[in-house]
Amino acid sequence: MWGVIVETEAYSQGEPACHGYRRRSPSNETLFGEPGRFYVYLSYGIHHCVNVVTHRADWANGVLLRALALPGEPERIAAGPALLARRFGIDRRRDATPATPQEGLWLAPRPESLAAWLSGAPNRPLAALLAPKDPSQPPAPGAPALVQTSRIGISQGQELPWRWYLGASRSVSRRAPGDRRPPPAQAWWPQLEDGLPRGSLAR
Repeated sequence: MWGVIVETEAYSQGEPACHGYRRRSPSNETLFGEPGRFYVYLSYGIHHCVNVVTHRADWANGVLLRALALPGEPERIAAGPALLARRFGIDRRRDATPATPQEGLWLAPRPESLAAWLSGAPNRPLAALLAPKDPSQPPAPGAPALVQTSRIGISQGQELPWRWYLGASRSVSRRAPGDRRPPPAQAWWPQLEDGLPRGSLAR
């Protein structure tokens, strides 16, 4: 089983929504560790959420994996952090494990079909691929491919535009205000023929 990451959120020690903001503790120790490892925590004592530790050791930084698109499966089956963890069977036992093939769950390069879709027309500027979402402005044809907007499900730090999602995906957990989900005929889907290895999460 494999999927393509279509929505993420970033967290850093210097802002109040980060688990490492107030102090370092046994429960968040992984977030202060070496980058490239999974940080898995239990939200509200019920749902598991999966992060990838980033930047450097001894400073809490992580990227929450918010949604995945899986080939040949319902479009909303992993449209949210808890659903994503449940579909891949990820729990606290994965905490602190390296995101490498040797561990059976890892990050892989994006499939060729998505890379080709993101490249778009030859004259399409890179800036058009990554742009803050302004609901008052209609999107130009094919842009932005990646929507940057505020984080959700938190009580502090909502003003930081540290959430990104693939605009053409119907598997995003929640879209920015005014951004409608694309109709199926205009959406991007991962294909089985993309052939990523089992256990990989394409970024």
